[in-house]
Amino acid sequence: MRKSRFTDEQIVAILQEAERTGKSGEVIRRHGISRETFYRWRKKYGGMQVSDTKRLRALAEENRQLKRVVADQALNLQVLKDVLGKEW
Repeated sequence: MRKSRFTDEQIVAILQEAERTGKSGEVIRRHGISRETFYRWRKKYGGMQVSDTKRLRALAEENRQLKRVVADQALNLQVLKDVLGKEW
């Protein structure tokens, strides 16, 4: 996945600017983004504040770590089953 040149905070600020002015086309041109990108951002970040995006990022990081822990445990269980299966 390609890394965005805009941070989550910048994206929220752009969306809020478009909401305030009511001229999304002008905001899109000024920031050099495509209309599809703008609507994708609005779908994902619509109605959020900057603090919400920070919380979202923290939750995504925590989720990634938990998935890693679960994968490690599943691997350990499989190794134990293989070892015990050969002895019995």
